[in-house]
Amino acid sequence: MKKRIKVWHLEITDANRIPTEATIVERPYDLKKINHNLPELNRFLYIAVGANWCWYMRLDWSHEQWQALLAKPDVVTWVAYLEATPIGYFELAKASGGEVEIAYFGLLGEFIGQGYGKCLLEDAIRTAWKIGGKRVWLHTCSLDHPQALTNYLARGFSVFKEEEFEDAIPDEKIQPWPGARKY
Repeated sequence: MKKRIKVWHLEITDANRIPTEATIVERPYDLKKINHNLPELNRFLYIAVGANWCWYMRLDWSHEQWQALLAKPDVVTWVAYLEATPIGYFELAKASGGEVEIAYFGLLGEFIGQGYGKCLLEDAIRTAWKIGGKRVWLHTCSLDHPQALTNYLARGFSVFKEEEFEDAIPDEKIQPWPGARKY
């Protein structure tokens, strides 16, 4: 089904807008960088987080396509764990000129609405800045969580571009497996 989608491109270019460590009283999860690229893990995170938000661009990727992405030294993935359970992740893509894109960011459905998103986004921004970002950017769209744009703006991002387009979106939300719980 064709659907009209609005996209907001956001950025932080001022170090003074980067959230400081002092904003976290105590991180409620452990944050771990994936040091051994496992396409299966990244695909799991992509589907588990993106299922409710129509993340469909990488769904038909082959194992080799995932391997090629993860083999790039400028692409890194961080996972937030509550005890031993992954609750969310972010994928950073560093480009020339000091730009770092938060390519993917989000929480698994059952952890939404508990305050983890604010903390994880601040971790993503700080991490992007630490790896050399002079400009940290991302995009979100009207298919995303209703509070996504508000969260990004509250963490220091500002909109630098808006656009609308039509795209073929699956009629049914993507599910990690048939009958999976929807949030």
